[in-house]
Amino acid sequence: MLSQRAKYAIRAMQEMARLPLGQTIQAGELAERIRAPLHFLEGILLELRREGLLQSKRGRSGGYSLAKPTDMISIADLIRLIDGPLALTPCASRTAYVRCEDCPTADDCQLRLILLAARDALARVLENSTLADPLPRLT
Repeated sequence: MLSQRAKYAIRAMQEMARLPLGQTIQAGELAERIRAPLHFLEGILLELRREGLLQSKRGRSGGYSLAKPTDMISIADLIRLIDGPLALTPCASRTAYVRCEDCPTADDCQLRLILLAARDALARVLENSTLADPLPRLT
């Protein structure tokens, strides 16, 4: 399940992707726009900055801006950064595999095969969705 931290991170990054190139936004304004608690969002922004996805500028006209082009930041990158692997179980993870204790062998586990297929399908969608993509319309 996607955490609230990951949801706020994605919404914040999508909001910053709408800004003109080089323009910054202050954390307070960003929190208002995405309806997030400021203190909670500030921690997320600091983490994104430490990981090189954001840059910050101090001062009266300071704030945060994207550190990479929008087409270089996938939704999968953001989720992995905040929540960890995309897989529903550690045995279905491509990046953080751990064998389940209750499985005799990973190769014979039918559930693992289903979860691997689900993980791969989800990863395809999220890795191919970037901040440059227009937001889908719900109709």
